[in-house]
Amino acid sequence: MPSEAIYTQLQRDLQPYLPLMGQAAETILDQDVSKYPIFVTHKFDELELGIPLVIRQEPQAVWSIQASTLEELVTKRLVETGKVNDFRRIFKNPQEFLCLFVLMDTGAQFVFLPRKE
Repeated sequence: MPSEAIYTQLQRDLQPYLPLMGQAAETILDQDVSKYPIFVTHKFDELELGIPLVIRQEPQAVWSIQASTLEELVTKRLVETGKVNDFRRIFKNPQEFLCLFVLMDTGAQFVFLPRKE
């Protein structure tokens, strides 16, 4: 789990993008792409993962956000095949939460943000 300060900052930074991410999650779910939508959130210049939703260079954008899925993270070996069932158990209802895969210089972690404040 991220520190409380990082979690609070993430919530603040991503607040303007929650509707966009919610809409992308609905599309992933409704079109049966995956039951596990994941938003890769990072500050790197480029990352070949998912579909870009927000690019950090845009005005006011602190993070880049890319829509992905559990299946893609497994394919790209970011989630071990043997850990998929564990991940599915902790995955929160995508109607209520957005799953973020937060990539930072210090490492990566999964964070769940409420879809509505």
